[in-house]
Amino acid sequence: MTNDLKSILFTEEQIRARVGALGDEITRDYAGKAPMLVGVLKGSFMFLADLARAIGLNCEIRFLSASSYGYSSISSGNIKIGDGLDFKPAERDIILIEDILDTGRTLTALKELLAGFGPSSLKICAMLDKPSRREVPIAADYLGFECPDEFIVGYGLDYAERYRNLPYIASLKPDIYL
Repeated sequence: MTNDLKSILFTEEQIRARVGALGDEITRDYAGKAPMLVGVLKGSFMFLADLARAIGLNCEIRFLSASSYGYSSISSGNIKIGDGLDFKPAERDIILIEDILDTGRTLTALKELLAGFGPSSLKICAMLDKPSRREVPIAADYLGFECPDEFIVGYGLDYAERYRNLPYIASLKPDIYL
């Protein structure tokens, strides 16, 4: 599996330190509140788990399913949102947790969906940002790292459902996905 990697972009240690700092920032910003962390499946699950443990507040954890890639390395542009919500975001402080902010289409669709329910607040926390690929104007309120325009795997991010279990974030060799 590691032979498929071009380079490691962010090590376990760098990720742990940045997630800890994000947890501290969210703890300060939401002092006295109980935010609802809404993870975008499947890619955010590792980030969400570590982030939730780094937040020193009582948090509710929920998930949404959304995808635009499937088994391809290129976004289809069609956002598929799962079976709907099994929670009520109205009058709640929502933090939408995403693995990577890429074109911005998925997060824009999810943000609009959740905003329609009238939350008290709605913010975005993304582990990675790839601004060079942005197609719609959206930004994370809380951000782990900015990354280059390469195909990224590890720490929850995948290619064809593989590589999610890498404890670091790496770029994939182009001959693997092209």
